[in-house]
Amino acid sequence: MQNSSSTPQSTNYRTQILIIGLLFFVFGLVTWLNGILIPFLKTACELTDLKAYLVASAFFAAYFFMALPSSTILQRTGTKNGMAIGLWIMAAGCLMFVPAAGARSFPMFLAGLFIQGTGLALLQTASNPYVSVIGPIESAAQRISIMGICNKVAGIIGNLIFGAILLKGADGISKQIKETTDMSVKTNLLDNLASRVETPYIGLTILLLVTGFMIRRSSLPDISTQVSDTGDGDTDLSRTKTSIFQFKHVWLGALAIFMYVGAEVMAGDLITVYGKNLGFSTDQSKFFTSFGLVGLLLGYIASIVLIPKYIKQETWLTVSAILGILLAFGSYFMEGAAAVACLAALGFANAVMWPAIFPLGIRDLGRFTNLGSALLIMGIVGGAIIPPFYGWLYEKANIGLDFRAAFLLIMMVCYAYILWFGRRGHKIQ
Repeated sequence: MQNSSSTPQSTNYRTQILIIGLLFFVFGLVTWLNGILIPFLKTACELTDLKAYLVASAFFAAYFFMALPSSTILQRTGTKNGMAIGLWIMAAGCLMFVPAAGARSFPMFLAGLFIQGTGLALLQTASNPYVSVIGPIESAAQRISIMGICNKVAGIIGNLIFGAILLKGADGISKQIKETTDMSVKTNLLDNLASRVETPYIGLTILLLVTGFMIRRSSLPDISTQVSDTGDGDTDLSRTKTSIFQFKHVWLGALAIFMYVGAEVMAGDLITVYGKNLGFSTDQSKFFTSFGLVGLLLGYIASIVLIPKYIKQETWLTVSAILGILLAFGSYFMEGAAAVACLAALGFANAVMWPAIFPLGIRDLGRFTNLGSALLIMGIVGGAIIPPFYGWLYEKANIGLDFRAAFLLIMMVCYAYILWFGRRGHKIQ
């Protein structure tokens, strides 16, 4: 008998995983740059913390508006063509940064970020259920964790490169801008700073265009041709249902995604500003997002090792939510580097949340899997709503919360709900 590792089916499986892994790497380069863009645009466009957090809002709001249309687009174009289109849309959003930098226009930057998010919504709607159903649902968290490693490695590389380009000497430039009384000198300093995004984002545009053409010409099949964990793409539960509204665990899962993405953006993208508010310089804090991504990377490795051989994905989700609560308390009660370390360690706690919540949310959906996936993708809008709400709490609300107390309050709510979903919520069908 021929060894299964050499069969055409297993070879195709490995090829598909490699292609999707490349895809996750490429869009990871774009996704994780917000942590650098927030402090960069805060200086270049002269923004408050609250306005700077709109970087995350513009990017993640696209998921809410585009998730369901993405499902319709994928039905018309197929998975592979849809992924290519998503990459090309992202390329258009990256290219928009060139005129935005020339005009030093924050609304144009936000529009570019929204277009990037639109392309990513299409990609995520296609790729996440693909990874989930390509093998047994019990090990879906393991496969998504592998994709997460590709995504986060790209994020670490992107943050180191873009941080070195965009934030080099940023504290000195900020000091010059504040001290100068000559408006022409100030304008020249700000214009030169804003222009730093042009070359790297042109490079990203080219990379996304090329990757789109590669995906388009690849052997990647449509998700409808994949074999699910039930064999025929349907389940006993889905056969008794007539609408996605009858699957309560999907809606509870979408809210869990909302809470998780909000918490991840708070810990990842805002860690640079949080560090600056603690007194760290820009040259120091520009590395903090990468520290958080290292935490995520370690968490993904732990998930691959542990799930499902040693621990169920829902159990690991529960453990991670409890760890998130403890680290959030640590970020409040500790000072300096220890507080930042707690935020970075939240990456480890957050690592299993998407890989566990997503397959739990689409479990037993059968023919409703694509629509259920789109609803879960809509939950990513938490990354658009929670960060600016956090900024409002400590800048505008006047309820006596500083940036640390507001952070603790929000993270407690997010992780408490995720804890409940891991324990009970995903079982409600």
